[in-house]
Amino acid sequence: MYTLGIITSSDKGYAGEREDGSGKVIKEIAEANGFKVESYVIVPDEKEMLKEQFIKMSDELGVNLILSTGGTGFAPRDVTPEATKEIIDREAPGIAEAIRMYSLSITKRAMLSRAVSGIRKRTLIVNLPGSPKACKEALDYVLNDLKHGIDILNETAKDCARK
Repeated sequence: MYTLGIITSSDKGYAGEREDGSGKVIKEIAEANGFKVESYVIVPDEKEMLKEQFIKMSDELGVNLILSTGGTGFAPRDVTPEATKEIIDREAPGIAEAIRMYSLSITKRAMLSRAVSGIRKRTLIVNLPGSPKACKEALDYVLNDLKHGIDILNETAKDCARK
C-alpha cells in the first residue's frame, strides 16, 4: 500500500468560506487506487505554511506521495510552485509536463499552470490544479505511472531494476 499526503492551498478554504472539492476528489481517487491518506490539510496561500506541511509529510510522516492542489496559477498569492521548489531535493519535470500536455487537449488554459513536481528524500511531490475537474483529469492520467516512480524511488518493486 502506498501512503499519501494531501495539501490544499486556499485562503478561502482555510477560512472555511469555501468547501475543498479538489482535496476530496484527490482523496477519493487515491484511495480507490491503493493509497492510504496519512494526512490531509488545508492551508492558506502562504509559502512558509506550505513548506512546513510538505516537510512534515515527507520528513516526519514519510509518505510516498504528496499531492497538492491549488496555488499554481498567476494570482499574486499563488505560491505553491515556489514553496515546492524550495523544499525538493530534485525536480521531476516530466510529471508536471505530462499533466499540462494532457490538460491542453482538454483546455487551452492549461498553459497557464505553473505546477511543478519533484522529490524530497523518498517522497514524490506533485502540484495539481485547483479545480476538482482538473484534479480528476490529471490523476486519472498519471496516478498509475506515479506508483512505478514511487517504487523506483523506494526500490520496492521486485523488477524495477530489470526494466
